[in-house]
Amino acid sequence: MKKGFFIALCVFFGIAQTQAQVTFKPGLRAGLNFSHFTKGDNYYSSSYDPASGGSNANFTTKTDFYIAFYGALKLTKYYTLQPEIEYSEQGSKYNGNTNLNVNYLSLKMLNKFTFNDQFNIHVGPTIDFVVDNNFDTDSDVDLAFVLGAGYNFNSNFGIEARVKKGIVPVIDTDVNHMNVVFQLGVTYTFDVK
Repeated sequence: MKKGFFIALCVFFGIAQTQAQVTFKPGLRAGLNFSHFTKGDNYYSSSYDPASGGSNANFTTKTDFYIAFYGALKLTKYYTLQPEIEYSEQGSKYNGNTNLNVNYLSLKMLNKFTFNDQFNIHVGPTIDFVVDNNFDTDSDVDLAFVLGAGYNFNSNFGIEARVKKGIVPVIDTDVNHMNVVFQLGVTYTFDVK
């Protein structure tokens, strides 16, 4: 009985091993950021002045760029674990004419689900470290979640769109203004033998 169970277990793992062809391929991502800060908890309650700490901020979208390196660890036909390191210029426009700039170095751990070898969905957490800014941020670190979709034209080139939502206030004037970023870009995956 024990011998039969052991043989069945070996056969099962042998079949599973031949089905799973784990591969690792590095790549680059780059594109445009469309970012802004959330209006905050008490947006409609009073006038906003960053110096006085009011809450009625008029934050609008600021356009900038991102560039990233990633490693695609394909574990199954449909699932890839994709760690990334990204430089991202973000921020927001304030009252339509003042740019509030905050740039991050981000470490992401994305779960990528691929369908038909072309379409993919990715989701996961990120931790962002402030590397430069032109105003006093309340935190040097942001935690965020990423949700995105992509399309691969071939094994190397693809396009993607992502939304990133921060959960740590960038400007905390009793109302918690947080990052929201929409990314639109291209990807290039290197062939590694």
